[in-house]
Amino acid sequence: MARPRIGIPVAQERARWTVWDQQAFLLPTSYVSRVRAAGGRAILLPPDPYDVEHPEEALEGLDGLLLIGGSDIDPATYGAERHPSTDDPQPERDRFEIALTREALERDLPLLGICRGMQLIDVASGGALIQHLPDDFGHGDHRRSLGSFDDADHDVRLTEGSLAARAAGETLHATKSHHHQGVATVGEGLVATGWSVLDDLVEAVEAPDRRYALGVQWHPEADAGSGIIASFVAAAGEGAATAGRRPARRRAAA
Repeated sequence: MARPRIGIPVAQERARWTVWDQQAFLLPTSYVSRVRAAGGRAILLPPDPYDVEHPEEALEGLDGLLLIGGSDIDPATYGAERHPSTDDPQPERDRFEIALTREALERDLPLLGICRGMQLIDVASGGALIQHLPDDFGHGDHRRSLGSFDDADHDVRLTEGSLAARAAGETLHATKSHHHQGVATVGEGLVATGWSVLDDLVEAVEAPDRRYALGVQWHPEADAGSGIIASFVAAAGEGAATAGRRPARRRAAA
């Protein structure tokens, strides 16, 4: 059977390689490596304004959607003013990924959001974010080392029987963390199923009426022992096999 096709929206950033210094579409290789190791095929999805109005075309032929970490979501998308510590907005990326997220939820396509990706699922469902955790919690332990997962570990409590707990394989789960924002209000149709032992910040949300729709605030792609991404890819593969989501390729006319 063909490998499940996992769509991964990518960021657009300034980058340098060999003699070039240009805008580029970027995706950390750790996400692709974990998808491949789980038996999936990674399909990169650069932001496309057309797909904001036609997200069904972007998702056509995919078996799952993986939302990765990255820059802060524009607070305007959830009706808030920008905090001084919030990243400069990237509205094109936000609009593209929100449209794809809503379409994935609508068509019950397996969906996994990691860090920013979890926050995106929440915002796309009508939720809102805390823009700078140290202001609310009085500590910076969710992002101890900027740009690194060194000393980034803390545990999360997962609801027994939840998708998050089944994917992690346990209800007390060690995680690697790198974020300064978090969920303030949980979006419609979602439930919180994971909380940080540091301060009870929501760190997992899921849609119980969907086959597989999970957001985790931590970074399983940075943890070789995590089963989260493998669980997601397996669900995408099962959905492809049972629902026939991948259309047959058309042969070119002779």
